Amino acid sequence: MVRKLVLMTALLLSATQVSAAAADVTVQSLMNEGYTIAGVITSPAGPGVFLQKSNVLFVCFVAETPASPSVATRYCKPVK
Repeated sequence: MVRKLVLMTALLLSATQVSAAAADVTVQSLMNEGYTIAGVITSPAGPGVFLQKSNVLFVCFVAETPASPSVATRYCKPVK
């Protein structure tokens, strides 16, 4: 019983850390890591940017308003 509880706790903590790390990914952070823009799309989620480095591909969605000082990354996800 205790072993199962420890295992479940470890799994929950690792999932939380992955989610937090994914939340920190931005278009700028990926470009700083050597990713290049592979394409762009329009979607209901907003403008999307595909960034690629070797065989790893991310899609990021961005947002802007006329009053905003810059275009901001809403979120990025790896494409599998």
